[in-house]
Amino acid sequence: MEEVIQTLGGDYEFILVNDGSLDSSWDVIKTIQVKNNKVRAINLRRNYGQHNALLCGIRAARFEVLITLDDDLQHPPEEIPKLLERLQEGYDVVYGAPLKQQHGILRDIASVITKIALKSAMGIHVANNVSAFRVFKRDIRTAFENYSDSFVSIDVLLTWGSTRFSAVNVRHDTRDIGTSNYSFSKLVTHALNMMTGFSTLPLQLSTFLGFAMTGLGFVTLIWILTRFYVEGNPVPGFPFLACLITIFSGAQLFSLGIIGEYLARIHFRTMRRPPYAISEEQNAITIDKEESFLNE
Repeated sequence: MEEVIQTLGGDYEFILVNDGSLDSSWDVIKTIQVKNNKVRAINLRRNYGQHNALLCGIRAARFEVLITLDDDLQHPPEEIPKLLERLQEGYDVVYGAPLKQQHGILRDIASVITKIALKSAMGIHVANNVSAFRVFKRDIRTAFENYSDSFVSIDVLLTWGSTRFSAVNVRHDTRDIGTSNYSFSKLVTHALNMMTGFSTLPLQLSTFLGFAMTGLGFVTLIWILTRFYVEGNPVPGFPFLACLITIFSGAQLFSLGIIGEYLARIHFRTMRRPPYAISEEQNAITIDKEESFLNE
């Protein structure tokens, strides 16, 4: 990683955020920081989630250009120059879109669901190419510097500061060690959090469902009345009531569930839970002059 960054020229720093790992990750990070004064080590008090930890690292960054990268290195650091070249074309955010993702079928399905939610929440054309491999300009973070909600989506927050997004195709390697903590259920939960936390799409779907169920109710009424006049009905009114009760009760419960999700978000936001809390931090050397390899 450092060899790639050094070839770009200019000053730099590495920010390693330990998101409440229960293993010896923090000890390893501290050891790395002691040996390398370009490293800043941040330990969170507990596990807050990937995007919360990223927000912490983004706010701690001191250089003009920020690069986010997962520790599994499935996105090779050698691809970073591609993103930086595209950034210099006038964009504010550039994603590394995998040519071919190395995940299982369930994970791929969950990723599709997540990207649908992102497209709704972000409202930009590159939502389908969003990944954890990003390069963006630091000044974008001023748009969400006061954001304090515990539900965090970095990709959505970036849209608060710019609409100049792009993506480039990059290599995506297999994971050599361990397995991803993003299971199918966690990705689906993340997608639901994004839709209910940063978009009104579920409420719009609920409204559409209400109209659709009303129309279906009228169609059912016509069908029942037609059968009654043509064939007769041994139990007057029963099919009619059964159909309407089933249709409308299901639609009402679905709509109430969506409204309940939004009320839950409001409840958590009134609690003002922080997106993260830092337990310990080991800083790199003080930087007197802020410069970026982007300008070299």
